[in-house]
Amino acid sequence: MIWETIANIPLQQILTFMAGALVLNLAPGQDVFFASACGIQSGPKAGVLAGLGVGMGVIVHLVLATVGLGALVAAHPEAMTAIKYAGAAYLLWLAWKSWNAGPVDPSAQAASKPWNIIRRGMVSNLLNPKPVLFLLAFLPQFTRPDYGPVWQQIFGLGLMFVISGTIVTMGYGVIAESSGR
Repeated sequence: MIWETIANIPLQQILTFMAGALVLNLAPGQDVFFASACGIQSGPKAGVLAGLGVGMGVIVHLVLATVGLGALVAAHPEAMTAIKYAGAAYLLWLAWKSWNAGPVDPSAQAASKPWNIIRRGMVSNLLNPKPVLFLLAFLPQFTRPDYGPVWQQIFGLGLMFVISGTIVTMGYGVIAESSGR
């Protein structure tokens, strides 16, 4: 049903959308730094788990945008400001926690619990304004009522963004481990 609607969108438009999505996903930001830090500190598996958590956070943003809550945030700029400040506060908290942590014991790398890494990646993304701005400002430009239900277009294109972004962020986490050595 959703993919039938997506099939109505001209291929050139989908390719343009994906090019924009990849540029955004490849641009380092809060989520890339988080996945890279996890990869450096705890190895490639942690980098992949962090990327997975980030992707799960984008899914939450996507569902909210699909049901129209994105429009509500767009209508109230103070909501976006609150998201930005919450994200900055979270990053400062992570930095303070890292700064005050003792030296890293290499034998403790495997002790990182997978769910904790995924959860932290999800929180990092939920407090990141970049995916919200993308879903509010960029994605709607590629929807048209004559292609089918707009909510299906938003959700389908958003899933394409989620999948590509998750893969890219996981890649940063894996590559960071090797460069961290």
